[in-house]
Amino acid sequence: MFIPSAAAAWFLPFVLPTCFYVAFTDMREMRIKNHAVMALAVVYLVVGLFVLPPWAGDWISGNLGPVKLSLPVYVWQLLHIVVVLIVGILLNAAGVMGAGDAKFCAAAAAFVWVGDFMLVMIILSATLLGAFSAHRLAKHTRLRQFAPHWDSWDRGKLFPMGLTLAGSLVIYLILGIIRGS
Repeated sequence: MFIPSAAAAWFLPFVLPTCFYVAFTDMREMRIKNHAVMALAVVYLVVGLFVLPPWAGDWISGNLGPVKLSLPVYVWQLLHIVVVLIVGILLNAAGVMGAGDAKFCAAAAAFVWVGDFMLVMIILSATLLGAFSAHRLAKHTRLRQFAPHWDSWDRGKLFPMGLTLAGSLVIYLILGIIRGS
């Protein structure tokens, strides 16, 4: 994995409560709240300054479209937010994903290293299968009685992707602590 294990270890305690809140509110209300997305972005902005200080770390060269740039890791990770937000807006406009999901993905993108993209897609796929199966199983069994008024039970084919997205980010950071560079 490309994410530094120290960075993952610092991010996880701050990201975990926010991800738990996102998963819970998305199952309960079928929406990811803006303040949760902002909290996730602020965690990267603040904790990232100490974990990946732009004034002390190495600068990495890369291309931003046709322009070749050399920027600190902290700034490259911030650019992930912009790129993923633009893609998310387009996917939301096409009706492929919800606006909250798109915003959460953008905020979470700052925590994901480019070299780990395929691993994150595998984690996301596995988490989606597990979360969807568990949610549908709970929906049609007595487990539903633990939270009988959640909106996600009665939305037909719609599924609370916040459960999957938040879970995937947490799993990625845990794996980053264990297997990170």
